[in-house]
Formats: sequence, C-alpha cells, structure tokens
Amino acid sequence: MAARFIGLAPFNPNNFLHYFRMTKKEARISMRHKRHELSAIDIEKKNDLLLLSFQRLPLPYLNCVHSYLASERLREPDTSLILRYLQFRFPELKIAAPKVDIQSQTMTHFLITEGDRLEENIYGIDEPASGTSISPAEIDLVIVPLLAFDSEGNRVGYGKGYYDRFLSECRPDTIKIGLSFFEPVNRIDDVDSFDIRLNYCCTPGQIYSW
Repeated sequence: MAARFIGLAPFNPNNFLHYFRMTKKEARISMRHKRHELSAIDIEKKNDLLLLSFQRLPLPYLNCVHSYLASERLREPDTSLILRYLQFRFPELKIAAPKVDIQSQTMTHFLITEGDRLEENIYGIDEPASGTSISPAEIDLVIVPLLAFDSEGNRVGYGKGYYDRFLSECRPDTIKIGLSFFEPVNRIDDVDSFDIRLNYCCTPGQIYSW
C-alpha cells in the first residue's frame, strides 16, 4: 500500500530514495547512527517541526491516548510537546504510558498525570511507577516508538516485540502514529506477518498516511 502525503512542504520524491531496501537490522544500525549525529540544536528544531506536522493530522475526538515516554539517551522524538497539544485540544483527555514486564515480555498501561512518579526500567527508559491501569481496548490513539519506517507503513522498533504484541490487543480502529526525525526507508525486506503497520508517520517535513 503506497503512502499518501499531507505535506508541510512540497513533496520531494527523492526523499523516498534516500534509503533503498534494508533489513530491520540494517535500518536499526543506520538510524541509530543518524540520530547520534544530530546536535542538541538539530533535535530541538526537529521536535518543533514534528509538532507542526502532528498538528495537521485529521484526528477524531479522542478520549484516551497512549504514548511512549521519550528517552534523551536514545535521542527519541519528544512526545511531551505533542501530549500538551493534545491535552489543550481535548481537555478531558486521558493519557497512558507503558510499563514493561521483563519476564513475560509484555506491557501494562497506566494513566499518568503531571507530577506522577516515574522510574527507570532495565532498558534505561522512564515508565510509571504505579497508577490506574487501563486495557488496550480503551485506547483511541497510540504514539508508537520507532527507529525507522518504510513507504508501506511498516515500522522498525527496538527488536523486543513489545509494541507489536500490545498493538495486536488494541481495537481495529485505534490510530497508530509514528514520529521520525528522518524520511522513510524505501522498503523493509524482512517484515513479519505479526508486524503491525502504522496509520500515520510524522517527520519534520511530511505526514505519511496509509
């Protein structure tokens, strides 16, 4: 399925050809390297542009949004700006974040509010210490972490499979959105049958839609 575009700037087809076919392993290595080449100023600018991209998404009314908590160490796109925007747009919005269970390799999901205590997990990522748990069926939109994505909406995560298992438990109409500092890989060769595609991916200059 080819991507549709909701662009902030005129679409440049050469963006698709910047990366050709890759395996997941190749994409992870490439994108980790590119992230770590970014300066603090580069990241700040890209996060501001990602917010502008996200604000152009045609979103329905939302009751509950699930989001990863961005890691500075991993240089992930900042979700806090986007969550504040969503709270402004939907004042009654509930926000949830994941907590991983290393033994079962699954996630539980807790509602969070400003000031809630967070703790660092074994992967060095902040997660809720405790709180009110919710089921995946309650979630209207998921902001999904990724290292790379391709022109078909396939994402490359960190390789543990937590999110694919979680997304398979969400409702079919749950909106799945990725954030990326970089444009897509043309094709990920080794996509698995259990991989869950994105509905949208925002970059600093484009919105990709599937």
